[in-house]
Order: sequence, then structure tokens, then C-alpha cells
Amino acid sequence: MQTAPLIYFSSRSENSHRFVQKLNLEATRISEDETLLATQPFVLLCPTYGGGGAKGAVPKAVIQFLNIPENRQLIRGVIASGNTNFGTAYGLAGDIIAQKCHIPFLYRFELLGTQEDVKRVKTGLSTFWSSLTDQCAMR
Repeated sequence: MQTAPLIYFSSRSENSHRFVQKLNLEATRISEDETLLATQPFVLLCPTYGGGGAKGAVPKAVIQFLNIPENRQLIRGVIASGNTNFGTAYGLAGDIIAQKCHIPFLYRFELLGTQEDVKRVKTGLSTFWSSLTDQCAMR
């Protein structure tokens, strides 16, 4: 399967899935049932789990996906959802992934995201990919 430049995980709540649908961008979903191999550079979007602690903040399916060296080599940025009730742990999965993979944490949004979040993420992704393309062209 050819992957899209946005790869995401969504739990049974489907919050992340609904957010990705609002973006109206080509996206590939990480499944808990099968292994996904990225085929091109991508930005990862994932929810934060765990209720506020670092342990368990990154969903297991995302950890398994990122444990594949080829997937880690192609990740270029991360977007995370979370719950502001978790205080400093809001969107913590994004902080953890950005640090471990040495990539930028591009955006965080709460639960389903607002229309403003959708607009900012769409615009931000377009700008992000354009800047990466420009950097590659300059080399």
C-alpha cells in the first residue's frame, strides 16, 4: 500500500479519525491489526493516552509503527491531540515522539479539534512540506 504524507492513529473513540476527515487530505491510518510500512516522508498525527503521565502516553500501535526503522527514517514531524484537563501532559505523546525521533512537534489540539485547529493544521502542513521541498532543492 502506498502511504500518504499524513499517517495517523485513532482509537475506538475515533476522535483523531474525525479530525483527519475534517482536514480533507490524503491520509493513511495505522491499524492495530496489521503492520504499516511508510513509503514516503510523512507527518504523524496521534492521540495522547494515559490520563496525564508519560507512561502510556504514546499509543502502543504508534510505538510498534515507529519501532520499524524504515518508518522512523521517513517521519518528518508530529501532531498530537490531547485533553487540556491533563495540564502539562496535554498532547504529551507529541513531545515524546518529537524528542525520540528528533523531529519537530508541529501542532497540538484538544480532542476533536476546532475549525480553527483544522485550518491551522491544513495551512501548517502545506507550509511545512513546501519548506522541506525548498530545503531539498537548495542542496
